[in-house]
Amino acid sequence: MNFEPAPEQPELRAPRLSAKHTNRLTILGIILTIGGLGLFAYFIYSVGVGEIVANIGRFGIDGFAVIVVVYFVRICSRAAAWKLSVYEPYALRMKDTIPAVVIGEAMSSMIPLGILISGTAKAVAVRKRVPLVVGLSSVATENLFYSFTTSIFLIAGALTLLRSFNLDEGWTLTIDLLIGAIAIVVLFLVLLVVRQWHFASETCAWFYNKGIATGLLEHGRLQVRLFENFIYGFYRRYPKRFLPICMLETAYHLLGIFEVWFILTRIASADLLASFLLESVSRLITIVFKLIPFVIGVDEAGAQFVAETVAIAGGIGVTLAVIRKGRILFWTAVGLLLIVKRGLSVRAISNIES
Repeated sequence: MNFEPAPEQPELRAPRLSAKHTNRLTILGIILTIGGLGLFAYFIYSVGVGEIVANIGRFGIDGFAVIVVVYFVRICSRAAAWKLSVYEPYALRMKDTIPAVVIGEAMSSMIPLGILISGTAKAVAVRKRVPLVVGLSSVATENLFYSFTTSIFLIAGALTLLRSFNLDEGWTLTIDLLIGAIAIVVLFLVLLVVRQWHFASETCAWFYNKGIATGLLEHGRLQVRLFENFIYGFYRRYPKRFLPICMLETAYHLLGIFEVWFILTRIASADLLASFLLESVSRLITIVFKLIPFVIGVDEAGAQFVAETVAIAGGIGVTLAVIRKGRILFWTAVGLLLIVKRGLSVRAISNIES
């Protein structure tokens, strides 16, 4: 079978948000962080510090070591998926992608605007191996697969919650709307790639022609078009990689369920259904409240809600969130060490040009 040659690698100049927009997002992130800290303090107080400390003591240092290793395996699954998302003749090794994923996760977790630069941070971390445009486009491709499998995971969790438990009418309506919204997004993403719609670049071009955000879109609209071409080119050239990438992304979520189950079995009784629901809600909260560093407060709120719904004590749910937050802090510290070792910084990544 003949395939089109890989797109040429033009010089990339990454579009940047204006200082005005960045400041607004920073202020919003600070406000949400303060609110998250307040929620965190409330849940710790309502459950009781003594109970949480006792639960953590039962979990133990050896238990914490296990979930640290489990999360490393999860990192490896996404790193492998990213490795498969790179265009030939370029290639990345696992020893390239694993540290880059750790750096990206650290950026995403610890600062309010981390979600805006985590992908760029990954690409910058492998810049010595592949051109920046290849790194960015491969990260975007992997993120599409991750978004697809995550959406299916969230829909399955929401449907299971509705079918297995009696919820208030308000929660039922909210979850129904959520399922509908996610299903529409999944369908749109699939059609976007299969039909190769240049929706994003054409939207950017329309705004540019109307004189809206011209400074940002002067080069940005061209780079969006470039990314679309890379992603659609990947779809045409490597259809046999789709299933392995989706399986790796699915493994990431399955390992998350295992992590929850393992924690609960050491501090309380639990089954796979409860673990599945707790992980799916945690994943949703991580997506929706990504502006809040470490999703502090809101993660505890979601865990308590699901724990009480599945007849597990609310304090167990809060303890679960606290233990997992400790694991996030551990890997964020590792990411910071890698960032320092490589001489990276938030400012350097935000202003990167090639």
